[in-house]
Amino acid sequence: MEHKAFTLAEVLITLGIIGVVASMTLPTLINSTRHKELYVGLQKAYSVIQQAIQRISYEEGLDITWDNYPDNTFAPVFKKYINQFGACGQKGCISADISPEDGELFSRVSKYKTYNKKQNVTLEWFDEGQAILTDGMFVMINNSSNKSLGIVISVDVNGYGKGPNAWGHDLFSFYIDKQKVIPIGSPDTPLKPGSSWNGFDCDYNSSERNNGMGCTYKALTEKNYFKNLP
Repeated sequence: MEHKAFTLAEVLITLGIIGVVASMTLPTLINSTRHKELYVGLQKAYSVIQQAIQRISYEEGLDITWDNYPDNTFAPVFKKYINQFGACGQKGCISADISPEDGELFSRVSKYKTYNKKQNVTLEWFDEGQAILTDGMFVMINNSSNKSLGIVISVDVNGYGKGPNAWGHDLFSFYIDKQKVIPIGSPDTPLKPGSSWNGFDCDYNSSERNNGMGCTYKALTEKNYFKNLP
């Protein structure tokens, strides 16, 4: 009986076609997986913060407002209600450099970028408390002397050791109002695009130093948000 087999040329051609198809589809699959991981991480971070806020309100007997937790008093309480792998010292887990901007000096964090990744973000939103959770998430708190900014919690959903380390990509921020955790950029928070506080945008063309903080609301409400990341 005669046995038919593929020639070496046919095998090489087939492998070449498979390689071409793989090279065309693999980047799409990788991006899709990464975007899904970021979305799931954001959902989990949102849930973790909500549960902690509700427990604090119930067990501490106080609504979470700046009046009840003024300058630098919220972070120590919050850390008791989250599962930490490691707490950051007074200087924090991330470092910053001082740089001028419009005649003022701002501490800029080289680890994190704005939404369009064109400049480093300022430390002002992260320097009242930092902690690494057991799942690797990195939590940062703003509870400064500026009462009008309230209490803000930011989360790097895949940890500061893993990129892209940019607002609106893997870094998201939430405004705390009593027992509510509100995604920044929402109409229900004063920290939104077009508010008296400028720069809470989610705009690739924006040069504001807070560009990307307003992405949290979009990331949670727009179906194709992560697919359309720049």
